[in-house]
Amino acid sequence: MLFSQMRNCRLIGALAIAFAGAMFVYGQEEKPNDKSEKGTITGRVVNESGRPLANVQVNISSYRGAEGQVVITDTEGKFQASELPPIAYLISVYAAGYVSKPRDPDVDFLGYYHVGESVRLEMIKGGVITGTVSRSNGEPVVAINVIAYLMRDYRGQPPRYSRAMRGERTDDRGVYRIYGLPPGTYVVATDGGRAWGSQVNPFATDAPTFAPSSTRDTATEVSVGAGEEVSGIDIRYRDEPGHTISGRVVSTIPADQEQGFNISINSLVNGFEQSGLSASQGAGAQGFMITGVADGDYKMVAQHYSPTAGWSLSESQLIKVKGADVTGIELSVKSLASVSGSVVLEDSKVAECQGKRRQGLRELVIGAYHNEKNEPKDESKFIWGFGTPVTPEAKGTFAVRNLAAGQYRFVTRPLAKYWYLKSIGWPSLSRTAQASQPLDAARNWTTLRMSEGLSGLTITFAAGAASIEGRIEIAAGKLPPRAFFYLAPAEAEKREDVLRYFAALAGSDGGFALGNIPPGRYFVLARAAGETDSNVLSKLRLPDETDLRAKILHDSELARTAVELKPCQNVSDYRVPLLRLNEPQK
Repeated sequence: MLFSQMRNCRLIGALAIAFAGAMFVYGQEEKPNDKSEKGTITGRVVNESGRPLANVQVNISSYRGAEGQVVITDTEGKFQASELPPIAYLISVYAAGYVSKPRDPDVDFLGYYHVGESVRLEMIKGGVITGTVSRSNGEPVVAINVIAYLMRDYRGQPPRYSRAMRGERTDDRGVYRIYGLPPGTYVVATDGGRAWGSQVNPFATDAPTFAPSSTRDTATEVSVGAGEEVSGIDIRYRDEPGHTISGRVVSTIPADQEQGFNISINSLVNGFEQSGLSASQGAGAQGFMITGVADGDYKMVAQHYSPTAGWSLSESQLIKVKGADVTGIELSVKSLASVSGSVVLEDSKVAECQGKRRQGLRELVIGAYHNEKNEPKDESKFIWGFGTPVTPEAKGTFAVRNLAAGQYRFVTRPLAKYWYLKSIGWPSLSRTAQASQPLDAARNWTTLRMSEGLSGLTITFAAGAASIEGRIEIAAGKLPPRAFFYLAPAEAEKREDVLRYFAALAGSDGGFALGNIPPGRYFVLARAAGETDSNVLSKLRLPDETDLRAKILHDSELARTAVELKPCQNVSDYRVPLLRLNEPQK
C-alpha cells in the first residue's frame, strides 16, 4: 500500500512597480523564453550522508501530467532529462526503503523546478515497524493486512491533508514488516474491513485490532526515526466482528452516474481524524455498505472524479457506531468550486532591463490555499487537497478547480530572475459572481461556496525585479542557529501591500539571498528566529497577519537601515547587523 500524501500550496511572491513600463498581455501563442524552446534538468540523488544513490528512479512531471520523463541515476547518483519544454515541473524519487527528506519551506519554498536547473535531491532511510499478528492461542494470522497510520510527523504535527498510511501483509508465520516510513509517530492495526479488489478478504467483516490488542482509543503509539527499526510491535488478534454502515449516494450531476462513487469513513479520536475505511457504490447500484467498523465516532464523505467535470463531493456527516449497525445514510454529492482568470505580463522600458530572459507563462504555478483558521470543524481534512495547482494556458488563462467551500488566497511566484509579482485582484467593473469579493485578492481572503465558479481573477507580473544577497553580522559571539533577513516597504503608500514583505532564512554563516523584488525603497531587518518561527514568508503574506507585518515594519524602522533597489539591480555583499529581539539598535 502506498504512503499517501496530498500537496498543499504555499504562498510565495513579490509585488508592485515603481517605474514606467509597457503592458504586454498574451493574446497569441506564448513566445519561447530563449532561442531554444526546450531545455534540460540535471541533478544528483544522495542519501543523508551525501553518498550517491545509484539506479534509482527519478520522475519529472508537469502539473498538466502530459509532459515529463522518467530517468535513472548513474553510479554517481546523477541524472539528466533533456528535450523538456520550458514549463514548471515536479520531481520525485523512488528509491526502495527511502523517503524524501522533509522540505523546509523557509529554505526551499518553491517545490517545483524549471529547465536549466541543476538540483540536489536528498533521500533519508525510512523507518521500519515490525512484529507479529497472532490469535489468543498463539496461532499466526496469515495474509492479513497490517497498516501503520501516521498520527504525527517528525515535528509533532498531525497530517493536514491526507490519511497518511503504509501497510504490508503478514507472511505464513504471521510476521509483518512495514518499511519506508517517514519519521513520525504511528499506530498499527490490522485492516480487516478494507476491500481487496477482486479478491475475497476473509477478514472483511472483522473490526480492526490495534497493537497490542486494543481498540483505537487505547492503541500503543510507536515513534520511528529516520532509518530506525522498531521491532516487537505484536498484535494479539481480537477476532471481533465489526458493524456495518450502509446507505446510498445521490447526485444530480450526470457525469457522476457513469462511474459511481467512493465512500470513506475516518475515525475521530480526541477530535482528530485518524484511520479510515472505504467502499464504493457502482454505477446503477442502489447503495453502499462498509463492513468491519468498530464502535466509535466517524466522519463520512462520498466523492466522485470525472475527467471532464472534476471532483464532486458530499458534505461530511458525523456517524456514531455503538453496538449496532448504522443504516439509512444518505449522502448528497455536489460539484466543487472553481476560480478562473488570466495572467498579465508587463514589460519594462528601463534600459537596464532590456535583453533579460522573459518570464514563461507555463513556468508559472498558480494555486489556492485555504484559510486554516476558518475551516469548518465538521469537514474532513483531506478535502482541501483536491484543488491542485495549475499552470496557465499559452494565452495566459487558467482555472483552479476542485476547491471545497471556504476562504482562499492565491499563490504564485515568478521563476525568471528579473520578474516580480505585481498584483492579484478581482476586476473593479462589470463584476458578477464575485461582486462581494474584495478587489485586492492578495490582501484579502476570497470566499467560495460549494459549486460556485468565480471568474475574472487577474494576476499581473512585471519585468524589472531586483535582487539582494549578503551576510548578517554580529558584533560579538555567534550567530543564532536560525536568523531571518527581512525587507519591509519604506514607502508609505506601499505598506499595506502584503506582497512587498520578504523574508529569507540565513545560512549557518549568516549568508542570505532574496530575488524577484519589485524596485523601491525598503527597510532592512535581521534578527534571530523565535521558537515558533517557521514558514515565515508564507505567514508574512497571510491576509489576516496584519499584526505580524506591523511588527516587522515597526522593528525594521527602529533598526534605521534602509536600501533603495532599482529596476533589474543586483545588490551583492550587503552587510546588515543582527538585531536582538526586544533590543533595537541605537
